[in-house]
Amino acid sequence: MFFAIAIPAIIIALISISCKKTTATIKPTLYDSLGGTALVADPMGPSGTMIEKGRLLIRNIIDSTIFVIAGDTALNGHFTVLLSEVSMNNLTGFMALSKNLTDFVAVGTGARDYTYGGKSMVAAHDPARNSRMNGKADNGDFNAFETDLLAGAAKNGVTTSNPALVSVGKLVESLRSQVVQQ
Repeated sequence: MFFAIAIPAIIIALISISCKKTTATIKPTLYDSLGGTALVADPMGPSGTMIEKGRLLIRNIIDSTIFVIAGDTALNGHFTVLLSEVSMNNLTGFMALSKNLTDFVAVGTGARDYTYGGKSMVAAHDPARNSRMNGKADNGDFNAFETDLLAGAAKNGVTTSNPALVSVGKLVESLRSQVVQQ
């Protein structure tokens, strides 16, 4: 009788201890603070399509930022191929850019369910290696991009004082030396 009670109690205690260790060692990522892996309805997908909340917020900010850049005369000259396509109702390039940037930011913020398969930041911003880019970026262009990114975030209710956005800003700033090529 003693063993019949003791063995299940020991097993429960070990499971409890291992669960506590597991949850205690998992440190929340920046991606988690952006919404994480909780599934929500994808407003852009077919009915019933679900998307991680963190990815949805990142994608919304990325898409809004692309639209802000499209209207920003300081930057839109770098994207004449994309803008020409969109003006002809061809969204293929827009969707590819949105996916690549969303993947890049998701991975950079700690998402575990995605990978980035696009070009390196150096290659992506070098017109000699990326025919979709019109001209190399300078520091002024990068500053304008950061401003447009903040505007894209604001369009999605994320203010400049949001700690997660501040962290994403640091991530973006760490890429300056790869993006600025003149």
